[in-house]
Amino acid sequence: MAAGSTLLGLWALASNRPGNFNIHPSPREGGQLVQRGPYRWIRHPMYTAVLAFGLACAWAAGAPWGWVCLTALLAVLVAKAALEERWMLEQHAGYAAYRERTHRFLPGLF
Repeated sequence: MAAGSTLLGLWALASNRPGNFNIHPSPREGGQLVQRGPYRWIRHPMYTAVLAFGLACAWAAGAPWGWVCLTALLAVLVAKAALEERWMLEQHAGYAAYRERTHRFLPGLF
């Protein structure tokens, strides 16, 4: 799972245009709406990759604190994704349609 999440994160980074990536949830000025690579199916593939890696770490740790940390990470990324999506709706005319045909984190689940 850790290897798969790393590959997903790298694929998401490679699918972004140079200068389009932003670690903050606010869209970059003049940024493009990326709809290729994993973004064809998932609106937040890098968040999905981080969560999958966190799941692998929590599982490997086998301790309650790992699951507590994963739950906190999930809460932060869900809130960050919601904020980012609100801003993307304001900045990109096609984002509403894109949001309708894709999943936030996992196709069929979330």
